[in-house]
Amino acid sequence: MHIDPCNEEALYKICFWTDFTGRNEESIKLHQQIVDEYPFNELAWFNLGAAYQGLKLYEKGIDAYQYAVAIDEKFDFAYRNMGDAFMKLRKYREAIEVLEKVLELAMPESVIYEAIGHCHDKLENYAQARFNYKKASHLNPEDSQLHYKIACTYMNENNWNNAVKILEVALKIHRMQPDYNLAMGRCYMEMNNVDEAITYFGNVVRVRPKNAAGWIELLKCLYKGGLFEEGLEYASFAIEQMDSKPVFIFFKSIFLLAIGKTKEAMLYLENGMSVNPRLIKQLIEINPSILQQQQVIEIVARYKKKKSK
Repeated sequence: MHIDPCNEEALYKICFWTDFTGRNEESIKLHQQIVDEYPFNELAWFNLGAAYQGLKLYEKGIDAYQYAVAIDEKFDFAYRNMGDAFMKLRKYREAIEVLEKVLELAMPESVIYEAIGHCHDKLENYAQARFNYKKASHLNPEDSQLHYKIACTYMNENNWNNAVKILEVALKIHRMQPDYNLAMGRCYMEMNNVDEAITYFGNVVRVRPKNAAGWIELLKCLYKGGLFEEGLEYASFAIEQMDSKPVFIFFKSIFLLAIGKTKEAMLYLENGMSVNPRLIKQLIEINPSILQQQQVIEIVARYKKKKSK
């Protein structure tokens, strides 16, 4: 390097080994010396940016990449890395701008379209997000995650029918993937198709028995469908699987109440309130009319008094 600091092959190798070994501080010192002496060496600026990025110093990384593209405006890797840095800083509009530059300069890649889609998603531009996810999906049709992301854009627009159609494609690739099943269950819940929703939420709890989200959605669904006996049974399973997590104690209470076992229901409600009284909000969301029951009001009021003291 002392002989020819601008040797391209050497600079590429340094960038690779810095990334491989994580010796970013040393890379920064070296490349700062090079750009001080050779300020128009775009590769040295790129390596400097990559080293800063390796240390999560994203603003400094972006500055270095901007020097690199000012010297060589067709330096697509610098735009690519800059896009990633802008995304890390949640500067999604700036990220879109530089990632679209990558598409102009290089062969279209699924990962770039997906990144642009992600930025639009974060900006709540769901139609634009979907457009880019679809572009990515055409280039990589076996990536089920892309179909899932397209479905989520429809869900964000309350377009449940289209979301279901796309989720079916994702589930053909990975039938028991929990996130896809959870999303499908939520769509069917919104469409008031309780039986289908139960099937998909059931898949989630089978695959992820230690994850609360699937159990919560399944129990809400059973309650909405008036399947109180089944709900009571599944609430007991959830308590067992989730090490007596308080939210499921509340669920057991509301199912006991629904089948007329008021005394037992109040014991579970009391137990839940003693652990985490704020979780009563989840029961009220499911059935606001429980607040019309005197015994429930008394228990809730007692814990509110305790909290205020």
